[in-house]
Amino acid sequence: MTTPTVLFVCVHNAGRSQMAAGFLRELSNGSIEVLSAGSMPGDRINPVAVDAMAEIGIDIAAQQPKKLSTDAVQASDVVITMGCGDECPYFPGKRYEDWELTDPAGQGIETVREVRDEIRTRVEGLIASLRTTAPGS
Repeated sequence: MTTPTVLFVCVHNAGRSQMAAGFLRELSNGSIEVLSAGSMPGDRINPVAVDAMAEIGIDIAAQQPKKLSTDAVQASDVVITMGCGDECPYFPGKRYEDWELTDPAGQGIETVREVRDEIRTRVEGLIASLRTTAPGS
């Protein structure tokens, strides 16, 4: 069975997409390749997002925002966008989902925790869907 690749994209690649990538890396136990990028990447990861993830034992502090590239989209089986609109290149045959989530930029820890928990729920659903649609399953 081939390993599916998931790309999470948000505007700054500093909050939502980094939290989603952290969850997918942790919850899939390496069974899914994880990429993340931003249409206009920030300078650093949102420190409140880092704190919110650390509260539940997932360390995203060492991650760096990355610029969205056509290569990353082409290499992915699933592309999850989070507020970047039409900035993401479209390729036929890819599975695209748009997750409408509050942008944690400038938000306090309570709001970021809510966003984190919503992302976890969505990532768990994504993992389940990938396991049921994977070839040979």
